Amino acid sequence: MSGNSSARNRTASAFVSKLTPAADICVGLAILCVVLLSVLGNGLVLVVCYRRRKTMVASELLCVNLAVIDFLCCICFYPLSILSSFRHGWLGEHATCVYYGLGCFVFGLCGMFTITAISVTRYLKTCSGAAYALRLEGATIRAACCAIWLVATAWSCLPLFGWGAYAPEPYGLSCTVAWRGYHTSAKDAFYVICSFACFTLVPVLLIAVSQWRILCKVSRFSNSLSARGIRSNLRHTEKRLSVMFFCISLGFVIAWAPYAVVSFLLIFDEDPWYMAPEGFVFPALFAKSSHVYNPFIYFYFNKSFQRELRCLLLSVWPSLGGNRVGARSSAAEPQAQLPIHIQLQEQGCRRKKAAGPPHDRTHTKTKSKGEGTRAGGNRGAPVRPVYHCWGSTSKNPHMSSGDKPAKDGAPVSI
Repeated sequence: MSGNSSARNRTASAFVSKLTPAADICVGLAILCVVLLSVLGNGLVLVVCYRRRKTMVASELLCVNLAVIDFLCCICFYPLSILSSFRHGWLGEHATCVYYGLGCFVFGLCGMFTITAISVTRYLKTCSGAAYALRLEGATIRAACCAIWLVATAWSCLPLFGWGAYAPEPYGLSCTVAWRGYHTSAKDAFYVICSFACFTLVPVLLIAVSQWRILCKVSRFSNSLSARGIRSNLRHTEKRLSVMFFCISLGFVIAWAPYAVVSFLLIFDEDPWYMAPEGFVFPALFAKSSHVYNPFIYFYFNKSFQRELRCLLLSVWPSLGGNRVGARSSAAEPQAQLPIHIQLQEQGCRRKKAAGPPHDRTHTKTKSKGEGTRAGGNRGAPVRPVYHCWGSTSKNPHMSSGDKPAKDGAPVSI
């Protein structure tokens, strides 16, 4: 009886925070900030991708998959860790610990595999010719996304059948794979070693090699064009894409590297005397930050993402666009009393296909013939040009007060 009660006491103490109450609150607030930033950023990424779903290329599905992973992980699992931090102990003990550990391990593996798939796909398209580029489209990318989820889920479910286990973290406010199970049985040791070797070390090596080869290839291509005096927009775009995916891959690896190292050290010592519980908190929080910064990388490097996000914000809050006003009088006859022409334009977001009917575009081909007869049909009247405001998309630079107003979004002459 005394042995059973001591075992229960050890199990209960594993779910109690080893930090001070003030540190628990700080941990909870830090995770809450990660959740809010990730939901906002990745939610915008998903909305933007949905808006441009008809123009997306197949390889962008991997970026969508990564945004789904970050979004769902922060919604489904991290609130439990936040509440446990404010409670100074893990909520639900063993049942919720298995739920949290299983879910976070599934999404962690999916994120790792998705980053690896992005790197390998970019490498094959950039360095291996057009043959692979044609194969890595459409159904192939969708099959890769399905395979990522199936493999991650299957491997994460093995602890439910006796291969490995899920246990609390050393500081008691989170759950993960029981890395100390390496000393428990042969099956647990096999699961722990394979998790590190096959699902951590191998993907990191693939990411590093692929990104290095891509950067070398793009750099050589850019230097060869520069040596011949060729300036190409394609070269600039390819460089920006390569740097963007390199930053995504590097950020993910850097965020998870401290946590992987600490967990690896935890394998070989049943009693981690070399590190206080606080030493496990910072690597875990740093790993959770990997859900936050991808939307900022997209926004900084991807011009089309910037335009779509701007259109989305202007469609939700039109007042963000503001109104533009321009005014100028004619300088052709300084002594003549001429009216001042003012243009008002409400800045908004319009797609190219809504730029106006075909007959509006023909004004760009007209010359200055008949400019003196534009003001109300008087041939002897002086020219009264109207100057367009910043951001104007109108194609008729000679609209006067006698003309009909253009369609929505065009400047209106008063």
